Amino acid sequence: MRFGICFSIFFLLISSIFSESIQERFQPPNGYSRISYPKESFSTYLQNFPLKPKGSPVFLFNGTKKQNQVHEAVLDFPLLGTDLIQCADAVMKLRAEYLYSRKEWEKITFTISNGMSVPFSRFAKGDRVVVKGNKTSWKVGFAKKGTNRDVFESYLQFIYNYAGTISLKSELKKKQLQDLEPGDVWIQAGSPGHVVMVVDKAQSKEGNTLFLLAQSYMPSQEMHILKNDTTNSPWFALPQGEFFATPEWEFMTKAFYGFNK
Repeated sequence: MRFGICFSIFFLLISSIFSESIQERFQPPNGYSRISYPKESFSTYLQNFPLKPKGSPVFLFNGTKKQNQVHEAVLDFPLLGTDLIQCADAVMKLRAEYLYSRKEWEKITFTISNGMSVPFSRFAKGDRVVVKGNKTSWKVGFAKKGTNRDVFESYLQFIYNYAGTISLKSELKKKQLQDLEPGDVWIQAGSPGHVVMVVDKAQSKEGNTLFLLAQSYMPSQEMHILKNDTTNSPWFALPQGEFFATPEWEFMTKAFYGFNK
């Protein structure tokens, strides 16, 4: 039994060392070249995000397989054991994890559903938000302080509970399709709403653009790279009409946004 446990740990360590990133697994189609971004940018962070082994199914938070397997790859970041990390939460998690990896604590901030801005820097000072119905207030300096992982995870779980597509959209900036880059999203705010995120980009010499999309969904499930019904799948072309169809949601093409730098 002990040998089996040790072997399992060894296998997980080896898998993590040799895991492929998004850009390593998905080469652009013939005639296209991947766009490079500054090394420390959010776009580069996403392009280099690790993937689970090829052929991995998408699992739900409760350990069961997602019924509708619409993916080409699964991003390698863990879920919680509860139905919290859905579409908007996964996007916010990726953004927060990027800033956390750079120790840019002051830039980690999200708006919750009642319009209150909740920065991680307040959690790092030991402050916490008290929720009573739709009213929220800060309770100052009574909880654990610091920027350690456990405080960060506590912050994220609060955001998962009280933010969603409506609050996320309120803090994004409108973008034009020609300015698309990894980190941008299509988002429909609502209950339910949905959001998908661009995680890679390639262009041809003629200036045509292809991109990869990732999503989580309902119920809470692993974030995954979406496939489509074109010969270039999983690469998507810029939508031309009024609507942009993805495997599980149709967006207004103009519902395209990005994070503030």
